[in-house]
Amino acid sequence: MGKKNVLIYGATGYIGLQLTKLLCKHKNINIKYLCGSTSVGKKIDTYEQKLKKYKLPKISQFKKEFLSDVDIIFTALPNGEAQSISKFLNKNNLLIDLAADFRLKNKKEYEKWYKIKHKASYQIKKSIYSIPEISGQLIKKFQIISCPGCYPTSVLIPLIPLIKKNLINNQTIIIDSKSGYSGAGRGVHKKYKDKNLYESLSAYGLANHRHNSEIQQELDQKTGKKNKFHFTPHLTPMFRGILSTIYVDLKKGSNINKIIKVLNIQYKSQKFIKITKINTFLSTNDVINTNNCLISVCKSKYKDKIIILSAIDNLIKGGGGQAVQNMNNYYGFDQSEGLNV
Repeated sequence: MGKKNVLIYGATGYIGLQLTKLLCKHKNINIKYLCGSTSVGKKIDTYEQKLKKYKLPKISQFKKEFLSDVDIIFTALPNGEAQSISKFLNKNNLLIDLAADFRLKNKKEYEKWYKIKHKASYQIKKSIYSIPEISGQLIKKFQIISCPGCYPTSVLIPLIPLIKKNLINNQTIIIDSKSGYSGAGRGVHKKYKDKNLYESLSAYGLANHRHNSEIQQELDQKTGKKNKFHFTPHLTPMFRGILSTIYVDLKKGSNINKIIKVLNIQYKSQKFIKITKINTFLSTNDVINTNNCLISVCKSKYKDKIIILSAIDNLIKGGGGQAVQNMNNYYGFDQSEGLNV
């Protein structure tokens, strides 16, 4: 199998740079175009010194003609932009979007949560929301792969199998998530300039964070149930990493050992999902610069409750790494190719 030619649009954002670094190490990939807007004409190593050792094209303005020269288009753009790109796809293109443009299957839901009109709703049926360990081979039936948000990745991986197996109460889930500020993108310093970003912890998006929509969609679709949860994200004074603390009530007959067993069975063949021993206290440091999702199931002081800890690197497993993993699954590459970071 020859190398796949790739275009990365949005290459200089935090996730775009991380994606570029991963693809530079991928033996099956040739980066043909790097595209941007304010960065046009610059070298990518202006933004990331570690990329200096690779022969990469200068950043150029996107042109639809580029799509005839590439197999894969990665879009790490503001919400709404990948929809416009999708209109130019030819039958040989695969679009992998790292924003939210094709995550929601209901156009009205997208417009409600993102406050912008969907410009390519006819493409939604050609897209799949793909956590690689959950979507599996289904991914090959679609031309557009929508990569999940970082918070939902940390939440859905542990919860979906437990709800499906009826081991936890799906009406009383509480999700407390904390993220490094890179999750808010390069504009974070302007957006939160009054928040003392480097020295304080901030709750935000209570009850109305956009990721509520995809957590709800995927929990309901993947389990066949109508689920209820509270989700509160927090911005922390660290650059990268997510730790989600999930509080759940056990169903009658369920216990912590059954929970661990189900998670181990569900993900036994998945290299990047690691279930720890009971009561292992996790830190984001355990997953930084990896594509791993680390899950710990902990006892509560109440016998009918447990606490689940889920840690990921938001720029890799919650961003560029998951995109590469989806691509690997689609083309049948080794699942860890380009991801031994």
